[in-house]
Amino acid sequence: MAVPLMQAVRVGSYVVKKHLAGVKRYPLVLMLEPLFRCNLACAGCGKIDYPAPILNQRLSVQECLDAADECGAPIVAVAGGEPLLHKEMPEIIRGLLAKKKYVYLCTNALLLEKKMEDYAPSPYFSWDVHLDGDAQMHDASVCQDGVYDRAVAAIKKAKERGFRVSINCTVFDGADPKRLADFFDRVMAMGVDGIMTAPGYAYERAPDQEHFLNRQKTKQLFRDVFRYGKGKKWKFTQSPLFLNFLAGNENYHCTPWGKPLRNVFGWQKPCYLLGEGYAKTFRELMDDTAWEQYGTGNYEKCADCMVHSGYESTAVADAMKRPLHLIKVALTGPQTEGPMAPEISLANQRPAEYNYSKHVDSRMQELAVKKAATRKPANSPAAADAAD
Repeated sequence: MAVPLMQAVRVGSYVVKKHLAGVKRYPLVLMLEPLFRCNLACAGCGKIDYPAPILNQRLSVQECLDAADECGAPIVAVAGGEPLLHKEMPEIIRGLLAKKKYVYLCTNALLLEKKMEDYAPSPYFSWDVHLDGDAQMHDASVCQDGVYDRAVAAIKKAKERGFRVSINCTVFDGADPKRLADFFDRVMAMGVDGIMTAPGYAYERAPDQEHFLNRQKTKQLFRDVFRYGKGKKWKFTQSPLFLNFLAGNENYHCTPWGKPLRNVFGWQKPCYLLGEGYAKTFRELMDDTAWEQYGTGNYEKCADCMVHSGYESTAVADAMKRPLHLIKVALTGPQTEGPMAPEISLANQRPAEYNYSKHVDSRMQELAVKKAATRKPANSPAAADAAD
């Protein structure tokens, strides 16, 4: 089982309580980005294209812990950027674990061997290592040779030291199903505790715009991959119903509030993938976001999205409504033959809006004001005292 029993029970209990209380919208996972800065520049990434003053921003330890309290989700995924570049990351993780949060620390693993001593194995903690396929596939994805080998070495060392380790495998157009299946075999043989996989989201700021999958290609690719996986003991950290969705067998709509994001701008509207605005508090995010304007069929930028951050929570909610269907899919695996579920119509989706420059300009102005406020005029009493 990729997810520890204790974690599954805790999350299941949380979901049941929300369901019985009639809560329509609740978070399942807090996506926490304490920084945007990274030590890689991946072709499919849209998270690091910011001016240096913004890349140099960090959430404080207290801001991170406050976000966990505000949100209340049982799971926290710490992402970025590269979280291990944050000097206070060990303190952040210790604080989250003290709150009994299940924490996944996402990393490209380039710093993992060096930083591993700052962390301790815990049933509440897992490294989540970015690996987009075998050595050739992954190094091409991250645009740097040798990254795969360093990540694998770090995974093996982490397992030797008793850590839980999962991998995060993002899939792009052109991926070979057999090769991807062989990669899943290989990481299972390494002793990895679980696999998280999904198609890449088409970030508007990503350097490579040619290799994002559309929904039809996503469904066929995952059907082909799962067909190779029949009878194998691949362990996924995701719901069986979400995997069935990837293979085109569930007609799900997005649940963007299921994995809310807190980053240096604030609480991102509407989701982890799409920055259309920012709220100052989690409650403001939940109450004031026009949720009905987003998701496949509603908004052009969401047209091809099938990513876990939007659909995993939908699958979890469906499991509550159809437990027998969940059991069937869990036992038999995703369906790989037969007709696919009907696709969502895009006929009424609203056109894309582009807000990147507005958000960047606003933050740059804020930083300029703060910088000016910290300067002491040359003729001020404070400056004179400093000179003495």
